[in-house]
Amino acid sequence: MKNLKRGGLACVFVIVSICFSIYPPGFPPFQGSFQAYAQEAGFFGEVFHGPEAFDPDYEEMERKFKIFVYPHNTSSCRTLNDEYGNEGLFYLNLNRSRFLTNDPEKAHLFLIPISCHSLPAGRSEDERAIAVEDFVKSLISKYPYWNRTLGADHFFVTCADIRVTATARITNLVKNSIKVMCAPSYNDEYVPHKDVSLPQRVPPLALTPAGNDITNRITLAFLRGLNNSDIRQKLLEAWENDLELHIQKGRKPSVEQGDLVYHEAFNNSKYCICPGGPELDRTIALAIHYGCVPVIMSDYYDLPFKDILDWRKFSIILEESQVYYLREHLNEMLEHEYRALQTNTVMVRKHLQWNIVPAKYDAFHMTLYDL
Repeated sequence: MKNLKRGGLACVFVIVSICFSIYPPGFPPFQGSFQAYAQEAGFFGEVFHGPEAFDPDYEEMERKFKIFVYPHNTSSCRTLNDEYGNEGLFYLNLNRSRFLTNDPEKAHLFLIPISCHSLPAGRSEDERAIAVEDFVKSLISKYPYWNRTLGADHFFVTCADIRVTATARITNLVKNSIKVMCAPSYNDEYVPHKDVSLPQRVPPLALTPAGNDITNRITLAFLRGLNNSDIRQKLLEAWENDLELHIQKGRKPSVEQGDLVYHEAFNNSKYCICPGGPELDRTIALAIHYGCVPVIMSDYYDLPFKDILDWRKFSIILEESQVYYLREHLNEMLEHEYRALQTNTVMVRKHLQWNIVPAKYDAFHMTLYDL
């Protein structure tokens, strides 16, 4: 783990561009044969980029890492029940953890509790932005910690309806701070390698998580959802009537409308297509929950913990331009290569899973490690 001293954190980040690809250096999408892809990804290894460094760094984090949360006027930060319950669970877990400190001088990072600040439902985006601006400016004037680093050792969590719109009036103030965001993409003012992508919580489901048994996975690939992005439109145009790829248009059904059938489709498929768009993070979360190897097709999306977890070892990443070769690519995968991917998909689940009571190596702890 990098030195936890504040000096290592007190750097000013210069934003040179707001358009970043999902593929950092050394992390290419699939190109060419799957045999070469499998060899490069090292399917049979750990799901981490550097497992030999992760363990000691993680243990150091658990012993030393401290966060100071600025005082706020409510004990309720976010609901835990909706699809963005990960934000509420982050606050809940943090408030019950050893990582919280009441002594700012012992803190390595400072949390600006935007979600805990009063943001009543029904307010317009402008009204929320003004409320957040007033709140953050009051913290800066009242406490000295921001000015010591120009906010580089500060972070805030933003998901769902408030997202970055809540900080629209303080962009210059928070440009050095770390944004912890749900489903970040290139148009969210998200900066890879500075900001943190928060994995989505999988809500309580009718079906339990799947294991390594693949005998029931008789469908090559599955996708169902709204036609709400360019890549989804192309997928439907190319494969909606295909016999091997079960790609269907339609809203995810409610429990009353047959939600069980929808979730069983994840359980019965070898691959789950995860295209860019509003439902991307949810589809990835469900795929991993059910042990269905994610096939991620989004050119501008930052994968959760991508600097820690090697997503090539438990998913397939395709450029959107590969949409018309999708079936060919998946059929090229050898059986032992698929088994390795699927095993790792099940293995990585605990690192992307949110819990009411946090567990070692779960999504809460991985978020802190990423910070």
